[in-house]
Amino acid sequence: MSGNDSNFFSKVYEVVKQIPYGRVTSYGAIAKHIGAAGSARMVGWAMNASHNLPDIPAHRVVNRKGLLTGKHHFDGTNLMQQLLESEGIIVIENQIQDFEKVFWDPEKELN
Repeated sequence: MSGNDSNFFSKVYEVVKQIPYGRVTSYGAIAKHIGAAGSARMVGWAMNASHNLPDIPAHRVVNRKGLLTGKHHFDGTNLMQQLLESEGIIVIENQIQDFEKVFWDPEKELN
């Protein structure tokens, strides 16, 4: 990982740490907020690399349609879903229900 990547990842983690309990955001919304619109995949890589870091609620980051696309990176088959459900988020077939209601937009919330 280059210095650039670690700086990018740090910016991603700073946003992810602020996602409130019971809310989710998307890879793209995070990328846009940190000034890297179009870098949703890199945000995904950052989430992938975050699993051994404390205080990074990676389970709260999903794709732009509310799908749990990162779930195979969590230990256990349904850990991502279980973590979300423990926060009151309803997930059916890897799809967050009422996505618009639980979506947290860092552009609006952190400016």
